[in-house]
Amino acid sequence: MVEKVRHQLFLPRPISDRLEALAAKPGASKSSILVDAVTAWLNRRGGSELDDRFGLRLDRLSTALSRIERDGHVTLETLALFIRFELSIQAPLAENDAAGRALARDRFQAFVMQVGRQVAAGKRTLGQTEQHR
Repeated sequence: MVEKVRHQLFLPRPISDRLEALAAKPGASKSSILVDAVTAWLNRRGGSELDDRFGLRLDRLSTALSRIERDGHVTLETLALFIRFELSIQAPLAENDAAGRALARDRFQAFVMQVGRQVAAGKRTLGQTEQHR
């Protein structure tokens, strides 16, 4: 059995009248109504405390994620436009140009290897460029 403590409180007349009307219904009492109301208020207050404690941090994380998403879109769009530009200005290789195809294959392999090294080392080419300005 839960220990109960008696409280004396003062309510404005309109709220007191509403409490009386609710308590007049079968199975209801002023105490049980007030216990439910105070419990709900305290629970909402606890939720607000969590918002106060973690809300700012969550807002910062959300802003950072938005920036990362935006940067990703910018990077992908830049890459797509660069590839389109390169493909439009480069003449296609002739079918029998084995030396040209071998050179292209070697250059592509070197490019892929360089990207792999940069990613594995955690280096960012764009970050280096921005720091030198």
